[in-house]
Amino acid sequence: MTTHRLDALPLRPELRGKSPYGAPQLDVPVRLNTNENPYPLPEPLVARIAERVREAARALNRYPDRDAVELRTALAAYLSREGYEVTAAQVWAANGSNEVIQQLLQVFGGPGRLAIGFEPSYSMHGLIARGTSTEWVSGPRRADFTIDTEAAVAALATHRPDVVFITSPNNPTGTAVDRETVIALHDAAQALKPTVVVVDEAYVEFSHAGSLLPLLEGRPLLVISRTMSKAFGAAGLRLGYLAADPAVVDAVQLVRLPYHLSAVTQATALAALEHTDTLLGYVEQLKAERDRIVTELTGLGFEVTPSDANFVQFGVFDGPGGAQAAWRYLLDRGVLVRDNGVPGRLRVSTGTPAENDAFLDAVRGLKKEHSA
Repeated sequence: MTTHRLDALPLRPELRGKSPYGAPQLDVPVRLNTNENPYPLPEPLVARIAERVREAARALNRYPDRDAVELRTALAAYLSREGYEVTAAQVWAANGSNEVIQQLLQVFGGPGRLAIGFEPSYSMHGLIARGTSTEWVSGPRRADFTIDTEAAVAALATHRPDVVFITSPNNPTGTAVDRETVIALHDAAQALKPTVVVVDEAYVEFSHAGSLLPLLEGRPLLVISRTMSKAFGAAGLRLGYLAADPAVVDAVQLVRLPYHLSAVTQATALAALEHTDTLLGYVEQLKAERDRIVTELTGLGFEVTPSDANFVQFGVFDGPGGAQAAWRYLLDRGVLVRDNGVPGRLRVSTGTPAENDAFLDAVRGLKKEHSA
Protein backbone atom coordinates (compact mmCIF):
# COMPACT_ATOMS: atom_id res chain seq x y z
CA MET A 1 0.00 0.00 0.00
CA THR A 2 1.31 3.44 -0.95
CA THR A 3 1.29 6.00 1.88
CA HIS A 4 1.88 9.73 2.00
CA ARG A 5 3.45 11.93 4.60
CA LEU A 6 1.13 14.51 6.07
CA ASP A 7 3.20 17.38 4.69
CA ALA A 8 2.94 15.84 1.20
CA LEU A 9 -0.85 16.12 1.14
CA PRO A 10 -2.57 19.09 -0.53
CA LEU A 11 -3.52 20.70 2.80
CA ARG A 12 -5.00 24.17 3.11
CA PRO A 13 -2.16 26.62 3.79
CA GLU A 14 -3.39 27.58 7.27
CA LEU A 15 -3.22 23.92 8.38
CA ARG A 16 0.25 23.17 7.05
CA GLY A 17 2.81 22.59 9.80
CA LYS A 18 0.19 22.41 12.56
CA SER A 19 -0.23 19.59 15.09
CA PRO A 20 -3.51 18.05 16.26
CA TYR A 21 -4.74 18.87 19.75
CA GLY A 22 -4.26 16.24 22.42
CA ALA A 23 -2.61 15.22 25.65
CA PRO A 24 -0.50 12.07 26.18
CA GLN A 25 -2.64 9.04 27.01
CA LEU A 26 -0.29 6.89 29.06
CA ASP A 27 -1.07 3.93 31.29
CA VAL A 28 0.19 5.19 34.65
CA PRO A 29 -1.26 4.87 38.18
CA VAL A 30 -2.12 8.57 38.57
CA ARG A 31 -3.39 10.48 35.52
CA LEU A 32 -3.80 14.18 36.26
CA ASN A 33 -3.24 15.72 32.83
CA THR A 34 -6.64 16.19 31.15
CA ASN A 35 -8.76 18.05 33.75
CA GLU A 36 -11.24 15.20 34.02
CA ASN A 37 -13.47 14.76 37.03
CA PRO A 38 -11.84 11.80 38.85
CA TYR A 39 -15.06 10.46 40.38
CA PRO A 40 -17.01 7.82 38.42
CA LEU A 41 -20.71 8.49 38.03
CA PRO A 42 -22.71 7.26 41.04
CA GLU A 43 -24.57 3.98 40.59
CA PRO A 44 -28.08 5.52 40.83
CA LEU A 45 -27.18 7.79 37.92
CA VAL A 46 -25.69 4.90 35.94
CA ALA A 47 -28.96 3.04 36.45
CA ARG A 48 -30.99 6.06 35.35
CA ILE A 49 -28.83 6.45 32.23
CA ALA A 50 -29.52 2.80 31.39
CA GLU A 51 -33.27 3.41 31.79
CA ARG A 52 -33.28 6.50 29.59
CA VAL A 53 -31.06 4.92 26.94
CA ARG A 54 -33.30 1.83 26.92
CA GLU A 55 -36.29 4.07 26.25
CA ALA A 56 -34.39 5.88 23.48
CA ALA A 57 -33.26 2.58 21.94
CA ARG A 58 -36.84 1.61 21.19
CA ALA A 59 -36.98 4.46 18.67
CA LEU A 60 -33.48 4.30 17.18
CA ASN A 61 -35.04 3.49 13.81
CA ARG A 62 -36.11 7.15 13.80
CA TYR A 63 -33.95 10.25 13.79
CA PRO A 64 -33.55 11.98 17.17
CA ASP A 65 -35.19 15.27 18.09
CA ARG A 66 -33.35 17.56 15.69
CA ASP A 67 -33.69 20.57 17.98
CA ALA A 68 -33.09 18.71 21.29
CA VAL A 69 -35.95 20.65 22.87
CA GLU A 70 -36.25 18.57 26.05
CA LEU A 71 -32.50 18.73 26.63
CA ARG A 72 -32.27 22.45 25.96
CA THR A 73 -35.16 23.03 28.36
CA ALA A 74 -33.36 21.03 31.07
CA LEU A 75 -30.09 22.89 30.44
CA ALA A 76 -31.92 26.21 30.68
CA ALA A 77 -33.38 25.14 34.03
CA TYR A 78 -29.90 24.20 35.25
CA LEU A 79 -28.45 27.55 34.21
CA SER A 80 -31.38 29.38 35.81
CA ARG A 81 -30.41 27.88 39.20
CA GLU A 82 -27.61 30.43 39.27
CA GLY A 83 -30.09 33.31 39.65
CA TYR A 84 -30.37 34.55 36.06
CA GLU A 85 -33.40 33.27 34.17
CA VAL A 86 -32.49 31.46 30.95
CA THR A 87 -35.04 30.07 28.48
CA ALA A 88 -34.72 27.09 26.16
CA ALA A 89 -34.72 29.51 23.21
CA GLN A 90 -31.43 30.93 24.56
CA VAL A 91 -29.69 27.55 24.78
CA TRP A 92 -28.03 25.42 22.14
CA ALA A 93 -26.30 22.05 22.64
CA ALA A 94 -23.72 20.17 20.59
CA ASN A 95 -21.15 17.37 20.76
CA GLY A 96 -18.84 18.96 23.31
CA SER A 97 -18.09 22.64 23.74
CA ASN A 98 -15.60 22.30 20.88
CA GLU A 99 -18.46 21.74 18.44
CA VAL A 100 -20.23 24.74 19.94
CA ILE A 101 -17.12 26.82 19.23
CA GLN A 102 -16.82 25.36 15.74
CA GLN A 103 -20.42 26.23 14.92
CA LEU A 104 -19.95 29.79 16.20
CA LEU A 105 -16.87 30.24 14.01
CA GLN A 106 -18.61 28.69 11.02
CA VAL A 107 -21.34 31.30 11.38
CA PHE A 108 -19.45 34.39 12.51
CA GLY A 109 -15.90 33.64 11.33
CA GLY A 110 -14.64 32.17 8.09
CA PRO A 111 -12.59 33.49 5.16
CA GLY A 112 -11.83 37.19 5.40
CA ARG A 113 -12.78 37.30 9.08
CA LEU A 114 -10.64 37.36 12.23
CA ALA A 115 -10.87 35.95 15.74
CA ILE A 116 -8.77 36.93 18.75
CA GLY A 117 -8.04 35.25 22.08
CA PHE A 118 -5.70 36.12 24.92
CA GLU A 119 -2.98 33.50 25.20
CA PRO A 120 -1.86 31.34 26.82
CA SER A 121 -5.40 30.03 26.75
CA TYR A 122 -7.38 27.09 25.42
CA SER A 123 -5.51 26.17 22.27
CA MET A 124 -8.56 24.73 20.52
CA HIS A 125 -9.93 28.24 20.00
CA GLY A 126 -7.07 28.97 17.60
CA LEU A 127 -7.10 25.50 16.07
CA ILE A 128 -10.82 25.63 15.32
CA ALA A 129 -10.43 29.15 13.97
CA ARG A 130 -7.83 27.94 11.47
CA GLY A 131 -9.99 24.92 10.67
CA THR A 132 -12.82 27.26 9.66
CA SER A 133 -10.46 29.50 7.63
CA THR A 134 -10.78 32.25 10.25
CA GLU A 135 -7.64 34.31 10.78
CA TRP A 136 -6.38 33.91 14.36
CA VAL A 137 -4.61 36.56 16.42
CA SER A 138 -3.12 36.04 19.89
CA GLY A 139 -3.85 38.94 22.23
CA PRO A 140 -1.71 39.96 25.24
CA ARG A 141 -1.71 38.87 28.87
CA ARG A 142 0.25 40.20 31.82
CA ALA A 143 3.15 38.24 33.33
CA ASP A 144 0.75 36.97 36.02
CA PHE A 145 -1.54 35.63 33.24
CA THR A 146 -4.37 38.10 33.86
CA ILE A 147 -5.75 40.18 30.99
CA ASP A 148 -4.41 43.72 30.78
CA THR A 149 -7.60 45.53 29.83
CA GLU A 150 -5.88 48.57 28.33
CA ALA A 151 -3.55 46.43 26.20
CA ALA A 152 -6.41 44.13 25.19
CA VAL A 153 -8.60 47.05 24.11
CA ALA A 154 -5.69 48.37 22.05
CA ALA A 155 -5.36 44.95 20.38
CA LEU A 156 -9.05 45.03 19.51
CA ALA A 157 -8.65 48.46 17.95
CA THR A 158 -5.69 47.24 15.90
CA HIS A 159 -7.21 44.00 14.61
CA ARG A 160 -10.95 44.81 14.58
CA PRO A 161 -11.95 41.17 15.20
CA ASP A 162 -15.21 39.53 14.22
CA VAL A 163 -15.05 37.09 17.16
CA VAL A 164 -13.44 37.56 20.59
CA PHE A 165 -12.70 34.66 22.95
CA ILE A 166 -12.42 35.21 26.71
CA THR A 167 -11.78 32.07 28.76
CA SER A 168 -12.84 32.26 32.40
CA PRO A 169 -11.57 30.37 34.31
CA ASN A 170 -8.70 30.27 31.87
CA ASN A 171 -7.07 27.06 30.69
CA PRO A 172 -4.18 26.32 31.36
CA THR A 173 -3.60 29.00 33.99
CA GLY A 174 -6.81 28.66 36.04
CA THR A 175 -7.25 32.42 36.36
CA ALA A 176 -10.74 33.93 36.29
CA VAL A 177 -11.66 37.11 34.40
CA ASP A 178 -13.67 39.68 36.33
CA ARG A 179 -16.94 41.03 34.96
CA GLU A 180 -15.55 44.56 34.56
CA THR A 181 -12.86 43.29 32.16
CA VAL A 182 -15.41 41.32 30.14
CA ILE A 183 -17.71 44.34 29.92
CA ALA A 184 -14.81 46.58 28.88
CA LEU A 185 -13.72 44.22 26.11
CA HIS A 186 -17.27 43.62 24.95
CA ASP A 187 -18.04 47.33 24.78
CA ALA A 188 -14.75 48.17 23.07
CA ALA A 189 -15.38 45.49 20.43
CA GLN A 190 -18.94 46.66 19.76
CA ALA A 191 -17.73 50.25 19.39
CA LEU A 192 -15.65 49.10 16.41
CA LYS A 193 -18.27 46.93 14.68
CA PRO A 194 -20.77 44.17 15.55
CA THR A 195 -18.55 41.54 17.19
CA VAL A 196 -19.43 38.20 18.76
CA VAL A 197 -17.81 37.87 22.20
CA VAL A 198 -17.57 34.28 23.48
CA VAL A 199 -16.94 33.71 27.18
CA ASP A 200 -15.75 30.11 27.56
CA GLU A 201 -16.91 28.95 31.01
CA ALA A 202 -15.95 25.28 30.79
CA TYR A 203 -14.68 25.31 34.38
CA VAL A 204 -16.99 27.88 35.96
CA GLU A 205 -18.59 25.49 38.45
CA PHE A 206 -15.17 25.25 40.16
CA SER A 207 -14.72 29.01 40.41
CA HIS A 208 -14.63 31.06 43.60
CA ALA A 209 -16.72 33.63 41.71
CA GLY A 210 -20.04 33.15 39.96
CA SER A 211 -20.90 32.78 36.31
CA LEU A 212 -20.99 35.75 33.96
CA LEU A 213 -24.43 34.67 32.68
CA PRO A 214 -26.13 37.88 33.92
CA LEU A 215 -24.00 39.83 31.44
CA LEU A 216 -26.17 38.39 28.65
CA GLU A 217 -28.83 40.93 29.54
CA GLY A 218 -28.82 43.67 26.89
CA ARG A 219 -25.82 42.19 25.03
CA PRO A 220 -27.19 40.28 22.01
CA LEU A 221 -23.73 39.38 20.68
CA LEU A 222 -22.39 37.95 23.96
CA VAL A 223 -22.22 34.15 24.21
CA ILE A 224 -21.54 31.97 27.26
CA SER A 225 -20.12 28.53 26.40
CA ARG A 226 -20.33 25.64 28.89
CA THR A 227 -19.73 21.87 29.08
CA MET A 228 -20.90 18.77 30.95
CA SER A 229 -17.41 17.23 30.71
CA LYS A 230 -15.99 18.77 33.88
CA ALA A 231 -18.40 19.52 36.73
CA PHE A 232 -20.82 16.78 35.64
CA GLY A 233 -18.04 14.21 35.35
CA ALA A 234 -19.25 13.31 31.86
CA ALA A 235 -16.20 13.80 29.63
CA GLY A 236 -17.12 10.65 27.72
CA LEU A 237 -20.58 12.00 26.96
CA ARG A 238 -19.32 14.85 24.75
CA LEU A 239 -22.01 17.41 25.52
CA GLY A 240 -21.38 21.14 25.34
CA TYR A 241 -23.84 23.99 25.22
CA LEU A 242 -24.14 27.75 24.99
CA ALA A 243 -26.41 30.46 26.32
CA ALA A 244 -27.00 33.56 24.22
CA ASP A 245 -29.63 35.71 22.58
CA PRO A 246 -32.19 33.53 20.74
CA ALA A 247 -31.02 35.04 17.43
CA VAL A 248 -27.53 33.54 18.02
CA VAL A 249 -29.16 30.16 18.67
CA ASP A 250 -31.05 30.51 15.39
CA ALA A 251 -27.79 31.42 13.64
CA VAL A 252 -25.81 28.33 14.70
CA GLN A 253 -28.61 26.13 13.42
CA LEU A 254 -27.71 27.34 9.92
CA VAL A 255 -24.51 25.27 10.09
CA ARG A 256 -25.36 22.39 12.41
CA LEU A 257 -25.26 18.97 10.81
CA PRO A 258 -28.65 17.25 10.47
CA TYR A 259 -29.65 15.49 13.71
CA HIS A 260 -26.20 16.23 15.14
CA LEU A 261 -27.05 15.10 18.72
CA SER A 262 -27.88 11.41 18.88
CA ALA A 263 -30.87 10.13 20.83
CA VAL A 264 -28.45 8.28 23.13
CA THR A 265 -26.48 11.46 23.85
CA GLN A 266 -29.64 13.41 24.62
CA ALA A 267 -30.98 10.65 26.89
CA THR A 268 -27.70 10.38 28.80
CA ALA A 269 -27.42 14.12 29.30
CA LEU A 270 -31.00 14.33 30.55
CA ALA A 271 -30.29 11.59 33.09
CA ALA A 272 -27.18 13.42 34.32
CA LEU A 273 -29.13 16.65 34.75
CA GLU A 274 -31.61 14.78 36.97
CA HIS A 275 -28.69 14.15 39.36
CA THR A 276 -27.30 17.68 39.36
CA ASP A 277 -27.20 18.07 43.15
CA THR A 278 -25.20 14.86 43.65
CA LEU A 279 -22.72 15.72 40.91
CA LEU A 280 -22.21 19.26 42.19
CA GLY A 281 -21.43 17.72 45.58
CA TYR A 282 -18.36 16.15 43.97
CA VAL A 283 -17.46 19.60 42.66
CA GLU A 284 -17.31 20.93 46.21
CA GLN A 285 -14.93 18.11 47.16
CA LEU A 286 -12.73 18.89 44.19
CA LYS A 287 -12.65 22.59 45.01
CA ALA A 288 -11.42 21.77 48.52
CA GLU A 289 -8.77 19.43 47.11
CA ARG A 290 -7.69 22.05 44.56
CA ASP A 291 -7.23 24.58 47.32
CA ARG A 292 -5.21 22.02 49.29
CA ILE A 293 -2.91 21.49 46.30
CA VAL A 294 -2.43 25.26 45.97
CA THR A 295 -1.56 25.55 49.67
CA GLU A 296 0.86 22.61 49.59
CA LEU A 297 2.64 23.72 46.42
CA THR A 298 2.94 27.27 47.72
CA GLY A 299 4.36 25.94 50.98
CA LEU A 300 6.97 24.01 49.04
CA GLY A 301 8.13 27.24 47.43
CA PHE A 302 6.62 26.82 43.98
CA GLU A 303 5.16 29.76 42.10
CA VAL A 304 1.46 28.88 41.88
CA THR A 305 -1.02 30.67 39.65
CA PRO A 306 -4.28 31.41 41.53
CA SER A 307 -6.83 28.88 40.30
CA ASP A 308 -10.60 29.04 39.85
CA ALA A 309 -10.65 25.77 37.91
CA ASN A 310 -10.17 22.08 38.73
CA PHE A 311 -6.46 22.29 37.95
CA VAL A 312 -3.41 24.20 39.13
CA GLN A 313 -0.53 25.70 37.16
CA PHE A 314 2.79 25.72 38.99
CA GLY A 315 6.53 26.23 38.47
CA VAL A 316 8.86 27.84 37.75
CA PHE A 317 11.19 25.17 36.34
CA ASP A 318 14.18 26.95 34.85
CA GLY A 319 16.95 24.45 35.59
CA PRO A 320 18.37 21.79 33.25
CA GLY A 321 15.57 20.54 31.03
CA GLY A 322 13.06 22.97 32.53
CA ALA A 323 9.43 21.94 32.70
CA GLN A 324 9.94 18.93 30.44
CA ALA A 325 12.50 17.43 32.83
CA ALA A 326 10.15 18.02 35.78
CA TRP A 327 7.31 16.41 33.82
CA ARG A 328 9.48 13.36 33.16
CA TYR A 329 10.52 13.12 36.83
CA LEU A 330 6.87 12.98 37.91
CA LEU A 331 5.98 10.51 35.16
CA ASP A 332 8.79 8.18 36.24
CA ARG A 333 7.09 8.10 39.65
CA GLY A 334 3.73 7.18 38.18
CA VAL A 335 2.17 10.64 38.06
CA LEU A 336 1.14 12.13 34.71
CA VAL A 337 0.61 15.90 34.61
CA ARG A 338 0.41 18.28 31.65
CA ASP A 339 3.22 20.20 30.01
CA ASN A 340 1.09 22.80 28.26
CA GLY A 341 3.94 24.71 26.72
CA VAL A 342 3.78 27.65 29.14
CA PRO A 343 7.50 28.33 29.72
CA GLY A 344 8.75 26.87 32.98
CA ARG A 345 5.36 25.65 34.20
CA LEU A 346 3.28 22.51 34.48
CA ARG A 347 -0.45 21.97 35.05
CA VAL A 348 -1.93 19.35 37.36
CA SER A 349 -5.59 18.34 37.40
CA THR A 350 -7.30 17.86 40.74
CA GLY A 351 -7.79 14.17 41.46
CA THR A 352 -9.08 12.14 44.37
CA PRO A 353 -7.41 12.74 47.75
CA ALA A 354 -5.26 9.63 47.23
CA GLU A 355 -4.21 10.75 43.75
CA ASN A 356 -3.40 14.22 45.02
CA ASP A 357 -1.34 12.73 47.85
CA ALA A 358 0.65 10.71 45.31
CA PHE A 359 1.23 13.84 43.23
CA LEU A 360 2.33 15.88 46.24
CA ASP A 361 4.71 13.13 47.39
CA ALA A 362 6.29 13.08 43.93
CA VAL A 363 6.54 16.86 43.87
CA ARG A 364 8.24 16.88 47.27
CA GLY A 365 10.84 14.50 45.83
CA LEU A 366 11.23 16.75 42.80
CA LYS A 367 11.70 19.79 45.03
CA LYS A 368 14.25 17.98 47.19
CA GLU A 369 16.23 16.89 44.14
CA HIS A 370 16.25 20.43 42.69
CA SER A 371 17.34 21.85 46.03
CA ALA A 372 20.20 19.40 46.47
